[in-house]
Amino acid sequence: MATEEVRSDKIHLEVVTPKGRALDISVDEVTAPGVGGEFGVMPGHVPALVALRTGIVSFRQGSDTTRVAVGTGFAEAGPNRVLVLTDEFVERSAIDPVLVRKELAEVDAKIPLIDPLAPGADQEELKEKRDVLIQRQNWLAAQLELYGDPPPATLRPYEEYGPTPMPEDEDTARHDAEQSSKDA
Repeated sequence: MATEEVRSDKIHLEVVTPKGRALDISVDEVTAPGVGGEFGVMPGHVPALVALRTGIVSFRQGSDTTRVAVGTGFAEAGPNRVLVLTDEFVERSAIDPVLVRKELAEVDAKIPLIDPLAPGADQEELKEKRDVLIQRQNWLAAQLELYGDPPPATLRPYEEYGPTPMPEDEDTARHDAEQSSKDA
């Protein structure tokens, strides 16, 4: 006897932070910010595990769309469930834009003062401090975006996005060298 897969026309969306469950709701569709780009989940979605970047999660219930801000974390998606594990979560009604802008200005002023390439500097420690400030800056910017008053774009050429590159092994390096000599 074949088992029949139960399909639902709804998705159970759950957002969990270190403080506990922040959201537990039944929705029609979810969109979230993955490190490789924004992704969407509808009922019947194939199983997926996605690393999240700080940004906006939106979800639709009927014709109503709601947006919330989340920090970095992970999302596990399946045919009828999305579980978001994140370090930060906020709804629009909980945002005080004056306080967020004040903190953002403080963080923006600190970032250029940290130079991991300064002579005699502990590069790893300074890079870690700068990365913490950048994460905070991203979180504050996401809150302002959710509120409807985003800050101007920030150019940070040293910030890394996406998955880490695959290490190059000897075979790949040798193959690339052989290809270069053939092309010459």
